[in-house]
Amino acid sequence: MSKDLVETLWYGKRRPLWPLTPLAWLYRAVAETKRKKTSVDGTEELALPVVVVGNITAGGTGKSPLTARLVQLMKSRGWHPVILSRGYGGKSDTYPLEVVDSTPAGVCGDEPLMLARATGCPVVVDPDRLRGARYAIDRQLGDVLICDDGLQHYRLPRDIELAVFDARRGVGNGALIPVGPLREPVGRIANVDFVVVNGLSSSGSEPAPQAYAGVTHGDVHGMTLRPAALVNLTTGETRPPEALENRGVRAVAGIGNPGRFFDTLRALGARVTERPFPDHHHFRPEDLGFHRGEWLVMTAKDAVKCRGIAPDNAWMLTVEAELSESFERRFLERLAACAPASGSPD
Repeated sequence: MSKDLVETLWYGKRRPLWPLTPLAWLYRAVAETKRKKTSVDGTEELALPVVVVGNITAGGTGKSPLTARLVQLMKSRGWHPVILSRGYGGKSDTYPLEVVDSTPAGVCGDEPLMLARATGCPVVVDPDRLRGARYAIDRQLGDVLICDDGLQHYRLPRDIELAVFDARRGVGNGALIPVGPLREPVGRIANVDFVVVNGLSSSGSEPAPQAYAGVTHGDVHGMTLRPAALVNLTTGETRPPEALENRGVRAVAGIGNPGRFFDTLRALGARVTERPFPDHHHFRPEDLGFHRGEWLVMTAKDAVKCRGIAPDNAWMLTVEAELSESFERRFLERLAACAPASGSPD
């Protein structure tokens, strides 16, 4: 589905797909049944704290950069995080799968491989996140589990939930899939521990909002994605993002919200020719053509799939999530409170 079509169908004020409302009701009924079954049957108690980063909307919101930042934050306080992932876009013969640097993205998925390389901490892939959690605990891979994109995976117990939104897109037209972009009703965010809005100021200079999407919540925080570096896929050469100033760029993006990536490149002064692809796209050499004098620029998520087929003039733009000090402090306090009886690393 193209960016323009998504924006029209889901992220405007109208609901052009309203004839599909019965399917949205069915989607909601199935989701609520799964959640109620978990609440009745109970969830398995795990020996380690579990942090879940997710969203209630379809498409990219910035979950993976937030996960990477939280991992960095936890490591700075002595924690040893393990990332759990479904591994969307990959297919392995066996699960759970522990990701290493040489694991093909086609086996483990693009986001798990990107996170493994970016954070240096263990990443366990399994469509059954609870089974992946047991694997990490049994092998003593770390002392805290953080699940990237698992808000609706209710079989996995969780101590802290973070719901991430894109500030520009928000909740779209407020309808459930397929009429709108919602995986769950907006009211779901009242039950999470933190709401993080990607594109809302993270400076902390302004009071944090007390509501989002009409739902009152005491912990709504901003996040911004800061361009960190340009890295050549062939040579490993690193340049500052400012190297894009007034440069012709062919930008490829197989992510949930490619428009945000293209806008970032333009904000850095690049003259961008857009080439969007579906999320988790499996790139082929013919997808990566560029004109003489241009740079080919992509996200870190796409780069893990393109290293062996990219031309010499291909670069990835890495980004880092910036969060307010107040949010980071509150998150660490909440995590410490979830630590086992032996106490947190501090």
